[in-house]
Amino acid sequence: MTLPPPVELGPRDLLVLRALGLGDLLTGVPALRGLRRRFPGHRLVLAAPQAVGGFLHRHGVVDEVLVTRGLEPLRVTGSGHLAVDLHGNGPASRDLLAATGPGDLLGFGTDGYDGPTWYRHEHEVARWCRLVAARDAHGGPEDLRLRPRGPVPEGPVVVHPGAAYASRRWPLERWREVVGHLVRAGHDVVVTGTADEADLGADLARAGARDRCGASTLDELADLVGSARLVLSGDTGTAHLATACATPSVLLFGPTPPAWWGPAVDLDRHTVLWHGDPDARDYVGDPHGAEVDPTLARITVPEVLAATRPLIASPGAAA
Repeated sequence: MTLPPPVELGPRDLLVLRALGLGDLLTGVPALRGLRRRFPGHRLVLAAPQAVGGFLHRHGVVDEVLVTRGLEPLRVTGSGHLAVDLHGNGPASRDLLAATGPGDLLGFGTDGYDGPTWYRHEHEVARWCRLVAARDAHGGPEDLRLRPRGPVPEGPVVVHPGAAYASRRWPLERWREVVGHLVRAGHDVVVTGTADEADLGADLARAGARDRCGASTLDELADLVGSARLVLSGDTGTAHLATACATPSVLLFGPTPPAWWGPAVDLDRHTVLWHGDPDARDYVGDPHGAEVDPTLARITVPEVLAATRPLIASPGAAA
């Protein structure tokens, strides 16, 4: 595969590293918008995977995408730019940005680097907004929206049963019960997921849903979520798309608490189900675990169905 030419950077450029997945990129949008407002004459270059980076570029959040995956070397030339580490808190990502020759490097304090203090118990949106505020760049939860909030459409109910790791996947048999109930109630139910989750889509199609697993680009998925009357999902990128589109949602949280990753805007449109202990000091499970998290497993089918009723009864109710 032919690689694109390196991106040339200079003093009027911002290079922001967030080479992560969809949910991570969407929670970083307020910080990105804060940087754009603070440096209006600068080019904002996002180092991210092609699909999600291109998605934000098409929505006008960034000016250019430096395609990268994880912490591979960044293909840039030039120097003197502002480099911002929205990727994480370790020295590896900071070293990667330092190697690009920035005139200024912003990140949380870590081995060999100064910066604001990293707090474990902090919402992801607030975390990155606090970081860029160190350079007088200010963003907030309202910046999460990729489209203006309007009336809720009378579209389908979108069900997203999958997740990258088993610890964040609510049991499929429970999703089957929920889908069957919604279909019998007369709702058009669409199941979304990746091509690797085709078995989930096929299973729920037998319960009456329309299977779109592996059939949508990211832009098509965003259009579907934006046209939906309700989204049902675990703690996934699709849940963050619902927030970005101001689409009502019922979200099932497991190993990671919603106080860290839950919706941060339009809270009247989002119902979060979670059975963790917010008073415990370390109440977080393994988000990369191979078994369903016990906290997620405590969520019941009747609980999910009860949460859908006020959001789905009337499309205009949450307007």
